[in-house]
Amino acid sequence: MRFAVAPDQPTGAPSQGQIIRDELLGRLQRGEIGIDDRLVDTAVAAEFGVSRMPARDALKRLVHEGYLEATTRGFMLPRVTHREILEIFDLRRLLEPRAVALVAQAIGTPQLAMLEKCLADARHATRLGNTELMFKASERFRNGWIDAIPNASLKQAIQRYMTQVQAVRMLTFRDPANHPLIVDGNAALHEALARRDAVAAADHILRFVYEGERAYLAAVKADLKHMSQTAKSA
Repeated sequence: MRFAVAPDQPTGAPSQGQIIRDELLGRLQRGEIGIDDRLVDTAVAAEFGVSRMPARDALKRLVHEGYLEATTRGFMLPRVTHREILEIFDLRRLLEPRAVALVAQAIGTPQLAMLEKCLADARHATRLGNTELMFKASERFRNGWIDAIPNASLKQAIQRYMTQVQAVRMLTFRDPANHPLIVDGNAALHEALARRDAVAAADHILRFVYEGERAYLAAVKADLKHMSQTAKSA
């Protein structure tokens, strides 16, 4: 399949790289790109009918956002070990409560409105059973409150482990049973931020991280069970 990508426009239209990035991100979120698949800039450029540069820009942006990692033979899903993910959960419990407490004290009305819109989109996606839209809305919510962290060094520290967070999200979002829990957790956090209640915001994000760890461990257990059953039936 080929895609028609319009040239860059000075009027604010999406660039070629942005269009390619959004399409590839959708494939990642739908699970259409597997752990052993390699994305090569020349092949991506050929598929979308563009030069190599916008294709490479799109792939590098996905690396920066934590969805892919660069290798000597192309771009792949991040190889994150189980131990690394558990260690990041420990780090999140240390950093994110303090970060979101600062957000509660500094967040502005436009940012709160944006988070509320993300929640509405997530609820709508949950009702539809649309995992991709749910993923996108929840991603915008998380990125929204992280962008509002007034401590730049703390914000950068949290952004550095985005790869591990994305690995967990893409695993746990496969189970629709997790979607209402995610929406409820984000809604509770939004309410605390709207009240400017730093203590409640920190408590909600801490609970949310613990719940995320439990969902991750359950997903890993389910995957191991499926692999075992597949091996027995082979």
